[in-house]
Amino acid sequence: AEAVSEEVQAYTPLIQRYAAGHGIPEYIELIKAVMMQESGGRGGDPMQCSECGYNDQYPGGITDPEYSINIGIRYLADCLNAAGVTSPMDLEHIKLALQGYNFGAGYITWALENYGGYTQTNAQEFASQHGGNYGDVRYVPNVLRYYPFGRIPTGGGNSSIVNVAASQIGNVGGEPYWSWYGFSSRVEWCACFVSWCADQCGFIDAGIIPKFSYVPDGVAYFQSKGQWQDGSYTPKAGDIIFFTWDGSGSSDHVGIVESVTDGTINTIEGNTTDSCARRSYALGSYVILGYGVPGYMN
Repeated sequence: AEAVSEEVQAYTPLIQRYAAGHGIPEYIELIKAVMMQESGGRGGDPMQCSECGYNDQYPGGITDPEYSINIGIRYLADCLNAAGVTSPMDLEHIKLALQGYNFGAGYITWALENYGGYTQTNAQEFASQHGGNYGDVRYVPNVLRYYPFGRIPTGGGNSSIVNVAASQIGNVGGEPYWSWYGFSSRVEWCACFVSWCADQCGFIDAGIIPKFSYVPDGVAYFQSKGQWQDGSYTPKAGDIIFFTWDGSGSSDHVGIVESVTDGTINTIEGNTTDSCARRSYALGSYVILGYGVPGYMN
């Protein structure tokens, strides 16, 4: 994926706030990709949503970037819901939602009724019906070039879970992970985060990674499957790393291995200072209890 601009990245705190407020906190990277295509993060209307029906404050065109982000994310959330998007990796329905963001939500209804979803051909047909120069018929590929999941095959081995986890870096508070799991209020959510990432890839339904919120349950699962390695093991990307902070042998934290470089294990973890973040540890560190080694199939 092509990198988004520094201007777009600078809006990350606002994007996170309004994404959570409009019920799509897991779609931060998609919102950034939309903003990058719309404006590169520049100008008073970075989400280019002045014509959106929710804009009731700037009839002459939005000039307040925060208002634009609020309104644009609200409208994108509507499009995601109307298109039936189920996860950040549900590219089939995300494509439909994105074209709806560009053309207007009427396209989503039209495409579902006539074709069952998005194709670039029917986007061209819809534009032709509305005057030929209507919107951007290449809007979907234009946005997806900035979207990490736009190049990840769904369910495709250990790289999938690493990329899902990486897309969540910066989340604070653990929503939606603990609520997805079924909790009505915040809990210690490192295991919920790992489970949520696995679910986005289809690994829970496939029996590759368990759904667990209590860290020792994850250890027990991998041990029962003969997929457990102790702390002396050199892990691979996508392995599930379990920690014992006091060295007692009791597991109390879990994360996902992103890479191993020059004797350093790089991880992505949830609920580390109440956020999703990258961390690094020396290979064989005493705080590492061991690893679950899922049976991925690339």
